[in-house]
Amino acid sequence: MTSSTSTATTNRSRAGNIALWTLQVVLAAVYAFSAFGKLTAEAQNVAGFEAMGLGMPGMYIIGALELAGAIAMFIPRLTGLAALCFVLLMIGAVTITLAIGGGILAVLPAVVLVLAAIVAYGRRDSTEALAARFRR
Repeated sequence: MTSSTSTATTNRSRAGNIALWTLQVVLAAVYAFSAFGKLTAEAQNVAGFEAMGLGMPGMYIIGALELAGAIAMFIPRLTGLAALCFVLLMIGAVTITLAIGGGILAVLPAVVLVLAAIVAYGRRDSTEALAARFRR
């Protein structure tokens, strides 16, 4: 009975790890794509950031943060922290989108927020280990 319980736990753990890696790849792709438009100052991004009152500096800062987070999705020690930062970023995105009357446009950032929250929760051990390392 113990070995079957251990095997079931191992299989669930492995399946969970595969699911988290899949979400990490999806998030990395979403944020890399999003960052590209901001860092290359595509007209639609410039207009959107101007409408939000964040301007070009805000666009470049968010684009750089998105690119850094996309890269961090592939660095196990940083994944949990990056996902947590994405949660905070997406809370801001959903809030601003709703504040400027985006309505249905808030759905996409809300979905990305949920995916980032799942990864942040799933990789919380790496975030705790990183925090513990800095406390020393």
